[in-house]
Amino acid sequence: MNFTKMHGAGNDYIYIDARRMDEDWPELSRMMSDRHFGIGGDGIILILDSEQADLRMRMFNADGSEGEMCGNGIRCFAKYAIEREIVSRPESGLTVETLAGIRTVYPIYGEGDVAGARVSMGLPHLNPREIPVSLDPALETSHGPVLKYPIHPGDFRLFLAFVSMGNPHAVTYIDQPVGEFPLHNIGPLVEGHPMFPRRVNFEIVNQIDPSHLNARVWERGSGETMACGTGACAIAVASRLQGLIEDRVDITLPGGTLTIEWDGEGEVYLEGPATEVFSGEW
Repeated sequence: MNFTKMHGAGNDYIYIDARRMDEDWPELSRMMSDRHFGIGGDGIILILDSEQADLRMRMFNADGSEGEMCGNGIRCFAKYAIEREIVSRPESGLTVETLAGIRTVYPIYGEGDVAGARVSMGLPHLNPREIPVSLDPALETSHGPVLKYPIHPGDFRLFLAFVSMGNPHAVTYIDQPVGEFPLHNIGPLVEGHPMFPRRVNFEIVNQIDPSHLNARVWERGSGETMACGTGACAIAVASRLQGLIEDRVDITLPGGTLTIEWDGEGEVYLEGPATEVFSGEW
């Protein structure tokens, strides 16, 4: 089986042209993603045919669970498909079918290759039932947004904002630098909290100024990742709703900076790099 390792701002996945393949993908993702006994990555991403779009993307986390959408992964997906001529260079964007719906990717070219992409990430969902999250009836609002919901993981008292970008996110703002926060201890407690029936991606955020945020992400099924595209979008939405940022914001994560645009009403747009690391045979 041929594979290609790629990353978007350090969020790394193993890409497989699976158009003519049928495998136990959850088990393969667990094996291939292992950083000691496998290739190493945050999961695997499959390139598949689609009847609704140019191509279909499936992504499996490092623990074998299937994710609905991956903002960093879909940029590299487009790079893979275009540079290997699975599709011709799109003039009006590459449409990709995902479990979160069809997304459009607009490649950014550098010296002939795809250096990054701008992605139409769809509308954010703020209704607790759509995220999904089960709230205390005394604190629940019928349709959202829910922006400061109290939770007590371990010894911490956090206030969470809930956003779905096709997958569930819980965002919190902290005063201490994000690099000092014990994410490896608190992340699993939030991810697996009973209030999240499908678990959750957890983001911690420092506000630097109205156009710049710092963040770290505990990704559902993979643990801490160097970046998270849907997580960055969720952070921007939660921040914009609270009046903390402007319509365009740079979000710096351990693996690099992603740029998010949202006017408070329409679709969210994500822009960032796409990088190939190496190819090989499994």
